[in-house]
Amino acid sequence: MSAIPGIAVFDIGKTNKKFFFFDEDYQIVEEEMQSFYETRDEDGFPCDDIHAIGNWVKRKLAEKLKDPAIKLRAVNFSTYGASFVHIDAAGRPVAPLYNYLKPFPEDLGDLFYYRYGGREQFATETASPVLGNLNSGLQLYRIKEQQPHLFGEIQQSLHLPQYLGFLTHGKLFSDITSIGCHTALWDFRKNDYHQWVTEEGISSKLAPLFPSDGTIDTLIEGQPLKCGVGLHDSSAAFIPYMCMIKEPFVLLSTGTWSISMNPFNKNPLTTKELQQDCLSYLTYQGMPLKSSRLFAGNEHEEAVKKMAAFYHVNPKYFHDIRFTPELAMPADDRSVASQFVFSGEQTVEKTYHDLIQHLVKKQKHSTELVLDDTDVKQLYIDGGFARNEIFMNLMAQAFPHMEVYAASVSQATATGAALAIHADWNTKEDAAHLLEVKRYTV
Repeated sequence: MSAIPGIAVFDIGKTNKKFFFFDEDYQIVEEEMQSFYETRDEDGFPCDDIHAIGNWVKRKLAEKLKDPAIKLRAVNFSTYGASFVHIDAAGRPVAPLYNYLKPFPEDLGDLFYYRYGGREQFATETASPVLGNLNSGLQLYRIKEQQPHLFGEIQQSLHLPQYLGFLTHGKLFSDITSIGCHTALWDFRKNDYHQWVTEEGISSKLAPLFPSDGTIDTLIEGQPLKCGVGLHDSSAAFIPYMCMIKEPFVLLSTGTWSISMNPFNKNPLTTKELQQDCLSYLTYQGMPLKSSRLFAGNEHEEAVKKMAAFYHVNPKYFHDIRFTPELAMPADDRSVASQFVFSGEQTVEKTYHDLIQHLVKKQKHSTELVLDDTDVKQLYIDGGFARNEIFMNLMAQAFPHMEVYAASVSQATATGAALAIHADWNTKEDAAHLLEVKRYTV
């Protein structure tokens, strides 16, 4: 039997680290999931072990290059954002992979924003709310101010996808999807790095940009390999939809965060929108992607835990509750509480319908922030809530003038990373068959 040609993708999430091998039809030939013990930074805050992750990536890639059952043509990487790996002149990490959840010092933030026009102006210029360590550029500013000796040791700071690429091809590059994602590094008005990056001496620590849809030729184990530069996971997950949907659309990607993304909204972010958790990403083609965020998945998970304990049922019970119109009301524009509270006087089914109704009301407001002033008529919903028929039916009621679809692309983030460099490894024309949809109507 001849070896199967294809691409390897490392998809690195906060919880699970995954390896995939896709054939030319984007079918998953091999999948492996790993988790690693966290380590701690100098302040005792937990963070991913960059050495363990890097060693696993190198070991796995070498193993697959020797596998006679497959022909590895290319490799790419997608990882969570706000994750700098700081390396010295020899290419070795000289600092922990600082956790984006680590609190950012308030006094340091006050000083920074005082220097650069205030929080509101700066957030507008960089198209991101003020998010502390999630604004990964400020991680470098923090090191410069609080650990000047470490700052001097740093030769280059690479976002995690580009560091994994560096381990493979040995080149130092940045990528626009990582730089343009709530980093506070990019000025969306000028379409260039923000002035503070130069003024604070940060620009010398950043590698040159490399095209997100390009590849670097390398030899590993004596075999030629096309290496992608790596992508931020939210941008990677959007790529399959950009490639496969021809009409204007909004994608609501649901998980811990529910993120509404509208590539057809060209209006600059306003201060009011930023205050409501809107931001812009840069796509792998370098175009702004106006988005809004809602912590809906997390709220759902926490509420289900409380309901399960109160009603003495397994949390999995809620997965099987079917949509019952009599138990649900359409999500309207009336005010909605910030958190769901239940009395316990109703049945578990009615209470769960009320929870989803509560979330849909919040989701309607969040999604409408990016729909404003556009003629988009299609709303695609993927992720966990796309498999929740109560949520989907109520979303169809909430958006009666739109075509509302539950959409699915298997392993969309990893697939997106593979699609980004499709032309450099795949002999087939497209992958339109990957998108599965189901329409919900009122």
